[in-house]
Amino acid sequence: MTSRYKNILVAVDGSKNAEKAFLEAIELSKEHEAHLYIAYVVNEVEVTHSAYAYSKLLAEEQAHVEKVLLEKVKHAKEVGLREVTPLTQIGNVKRVLTKTIPEQYPIDLLIVGATGKGAIQRVTVGSTAAYVVNQAPCNVLVVK
Repeated sequence: MTSRYKNILVAVDGSKNAEKAFLEAIELSKEHEAHLYIAYVVNEVEVTHSAYAYSKLLAEEQAHVEKVLLEKVKHAKEVGLREVTPLTQIGNVKRVLTKTIPEQYPIDLLIVGATGKGAIQRVTVGSTAAYVVNQAPCNVLVVK
């Protein structure tokens, strides 16, 4: 028996695996005629521990994120998806993906890349993908 996903969330961060996850999310959204949510979470740890002024760095990061999400939404719609929602959050990436967004939206599949941009943090804190697999309230697809 296969599930029929209606609301798919994909996390993007500019990494190679996140891009693969995004492409997989598009295909699954088309196949299931699902609403695609594209989340870009600005890691609050990286922003608050920067040598730059917090407000300046945050403004630059938000501009970058908005540009990335606009491109992702455009691509998704060009390949035929009708329902695409970009989501931008600032916070703990793991918590936002497994708690904050699923509490606000009826996500039934979460797609993440096996590794993201935070290689140093992955060594010290643990893999975001592993955390998501263990804590998400829905099915998770990890893309390599």
